[in-house]
Amino acid sequence: MQCPYCQHTNSRVLESRSSEGGQSIRRRRECLNCKHRFTTYERIEFVPITVIKHDGKKESFDASKLLRGMVRACEKTGISHQRLETIVDDIEAYLQQRPQREVTTHEIGQLVLKYLREENEVAYIRFASVYGRFKGIKDFVETLDQLQEETISSPMSQWSKSSTRDRDQSQTSPCLSLTHNGSENSR
Repeated sequence: MQCPYCQHTNSRVLESRSSEGGQSIRRRRECLNCKHRFTTYERIEFVPITVIKHDGKKESFDASKLLRGMVRACEKTGISHQRLETIVDDIEAYLQQRPQREVTTHEIGQLVLKYLREENEVAYIRFASVYGRFKGIKDFVETLDQLQEETISSPMSQWSKSSTRDRDQSQTSPCLSLTHNGSENSR
């Protein structure tokens, strides 16, 4: 490892610790030439995820872009920025675990909506309106009616509706159903 002070290439590791929740290793080093100490981080290098946009264009997945969209949808809803970062991290981890390296904006939107539905109904509607490209009041009313119907329904009927809906979605979308912590639901 090259010293940031004298650019000498030899250093010794003084201390190693797991950091960032086990996602990286923090190493405290000392340059063998100038004796300055510095810190390095070792992280797993992930294969980039490619996002296929509505118009067919492709771009690299950008977690900060997803976070910005979610922050806008969640303004004044009481959902903390830290919680939104956790959701984005969960979504990114899920996408990294998939064998497919390409994902559509539709799939990402579905993942976000699954989380926001559990967090806050207003945030869910706001995000759905942008993600779903609502064209008018009718689209809002239909989404609100569906949300209200599912909220009022008994747990058993809600389960059967969501099971049917999940089966229907699995036939039209490769997006998998996620639980709140980001693990895959069995079907």
